[in-house]
Amino acid sequence: MCTAAVYKTKDFYFGRTLDYDCSYGEEVTITPRNFCFRFKNEGIISNHYAIIGMAHVTENYPLYYDAVNEKGLGMAGLNFVGNADYKEIKKDKYNIASFELIPWILSRCSSVKEVKALINYMNITNIPFNNELPPAQLHWIIAGHEEAITLESTKTGIHVYDNKAGILTNNPPFNEQMFNLNNYMSLSAKEPQNNFCSSLMLHTYSRGMGAFGLPGDLSSQSRFVRASFVRANSVSGNSEEESVNQFFHILGSVEQQRGCCNLGYGRYEITLYTSCCNTNKGLYYYTTYENHQITEINMHNENLDGSSLITYPLIHNEQIKLQN
Repeated sequence: MCTAAVYKTKDFYFGRTLDYDCSYGEEVTITPRNFCFRFKNEGIISNHYAIIGMAHVTENYPLYYDAVNEKGLGMAGLNFVGNADYKEIKKDKYNIASFELIPWILSRCSSVKEVKALINYMNITNIPFNNELPPAQLHWIIAGHEEAITLESTKTGIHVYDNKAGILTNNPPFNEQMFNLNNYMSLSAKEPQNNFCSSLMLHTYSRGMGAFGLPGDLSSQSRFVRASFVRANSVSGNSEEESVNQFFHILGSVEQQRGCCNLGYGRYEITLYTSCCNTNKGLYYYTTYENHQITEINMHNENLDGSSLITYPLIHNEQIKLQN
């Protein structure tokens, strides 16, 4: 379904893949500081941090899939079908619909520490955006320069986990994903030693055998393991080009190709887009399934004191650079 990641070199990077069988017309969307957010139960916020991210805009409202605010705080919602559970309205709580959660948090929080404090007073409600858009079953990764957390609302309540892996996929719940990593603690980027039997002359016959057994299928649990391994062992320079390039390679390790996840009736799940944001500088990068060229949008090139949404349709046609 989806994979999100964080990565740090000189700057901090946050992004995700969106894996699905159809697009909802998502666009890179900048919400300036004076855009009026209207919440179902919590009134209006008309002055807030500016936000950039990928969103489906409908009824002049940005339904963000992933976003970063001008303070460098990033957040993404990923499918959590069968486990997500939203609540009825509760008194003495901030009652936030699931589709409102990203703008609610990013409009007012500048750090994960502030998010953790806000969550204590928050209730995620089951209110739909409209009759055609029911609540999506999601969980969220929220990350700043120093730490990342996973936020889940299940039948047993709201759960917040420190996300030391810097990765989020889908099912099962995050604590189970982390426990499953114990099964792969022997994997290494280094060449393996013969621990099988000292009396047998065993040798490596290929490079990369230290990671033998690393999952390669497209299931959410396997993607979590693979992306966690790739991120943990990634090496790159500190320049913007090197950092962005490596980030796309990290998420490229779990991207989905048309034909490999057959949903029947001619439908295939694919990686519709991959995003990467330099949260220090407000630079949002993306690629699409049809276009491997990295496109950049700088939020600071726009008037962030405005009051109207700024949208950029995605460039889908493959961009091929001719060299002769």
